[in-house]
Amino acid sequence: MLESLLGFAVLLTLIFLRLPIAFAMALVGMTGFALMRGWPASWSMVGQVAFDSGLSYTLSVVPLFILMGNLLSLSGIAHGLFAAADRLLGRAPGGLAMASVLACGGFSAVSGSSLATAATMSKVAMPSMRRYGYADSLAAGSIAAGGTLGILIPPSVILIIYGLLTESDIGKLFIAGILPGLLGILLYILAVWATVRLKPALAPRATEREAMSRRERLGVLGMLALFAFIMGGIYGGFFTPTEAAGMGAGAALLLCFGLGGLTRKGLFKAVLESARTTAMIFAIIIGAEIFTNFINFAGLPDGLAAWIAGLDVNAFLVIAAIIVIYLILGCVLESLSMILLTVPIFYPLMYELDFGIAMLADPEAALIWFAIIVVVVTEISLITPPVGLNVFVLRAVLRDVPLKTVFAGVTPFWMVDILRLALIVAIPGLSLWLVDAM
Repeated sequence: MLESLLGFAVLLTLIFLRLPIAFAMALVGMTGFALMRGWPASWSMVGQVAFDSGLSYTLSVVPLFILMGNLLSLSGIAHGLFAAADRLLGRAPGGLAMASVLACGGFSAVSGSSLATAATMSKVAMPSMRRYGYADSLAAGSIAAGGTLGILIPPSVILIIYGLLTESDIGKLFIAGILPGLLGILLYILAVWATVRLKPALAPRATEREAMSRRERLGVLGMLALFAFIMGGIYGGFFTPTEAAGMGAGAALLLCFGLGGLTRKGLFKAVLESARTTAMIFAIIIGAEIFTNFINFAGLPDGLAAWIAGLDVNAFLVIAAIIVIYLILGCVLESLSMILLTVPIFYPLMYELDFGIAMLADPEAALIWFAIIVVVVTEISLITPPVGLNVFVLRAVLRDVPLKTVFAGVTPFWMVDILRLALIVAIPGLSLWLVDAM
């Protein structure tokens, strides 16, 4: 166990020295494994991990869902979602900010990516809010926070990777994310309402609405049909989550061409961007697998479980401590790296802890509940300084908006996220009720 802790210290040092985390994890894991088993065994392990990850059938779901999200980002569907949400909420105080949150939730339901949602909706919603006199802080904050919903509302790439790491049922993880995702949308809308009540000058009331075009209406209907097609196919038993990724990407391609919003140039851009993102994710996955093999061989998960069992503390206190660790790590690590680095260490605890609740007595249910907790904490890290990736995405798109303005705008949303996290921990049924019903 001591070797694992030293490995973590070296890893964090390399990260702070700005070595890419994929290479940092691979280097530390390979070296640590070599010091314990010898270099021949280490090289063999590294080669096997790279080979297995690159040819993994289950991991093929990652590039396919990423491609689906990129296709939809370039198709113009986001404009229709924002227009529909605007028609529903736009006349309320802060209505355009509320519409941005609702549109982000809808777009994330089919893109599965927080960064893609934030980048796309910033181009769609920000001009409208500026035209009606919204403060940049509220406008940018609502988009950055709404974008975080992309990693929870299914289909979610993060939930897929968690399922692969823990061998959990990806279909059940998807269904478990629905209610917490809807709760997030509701709380974000309440955060906008409370902010505007306290500072009405941040959001002048809009008096007129733009009519939705026929293409925008068709885009909204197409998005709803695509979501129903993917989720209905999975839970109707027509295809597995891995097959659903391929079916979803194919359906998204047909939808985009049918709406006329995707050109050859756009298709090439979507494929190229998907390849780049996939390469980045697979590099991190391979590095994390190498590092995980090292810490598992060094006995960290087993040692940690035995140590906590010896403390005889309440299981919910252990979860609270893990949440604090995630909040701290979220200030310096991006979300995917944080999950790949920590989940292999923490998830074995779910087999050891006794929560005293019948709903969590089954380790599989506890793993699903823990997955939603991890994803919500990761959502918080996406808007937490100094490494709030969604904030930096908006800063890259909206170059005239200072970083401190965006961080000020996300503060109310960060606060309600803490409330949502507390509710999910205290009421496991929020995550598990739909799973049990299915």
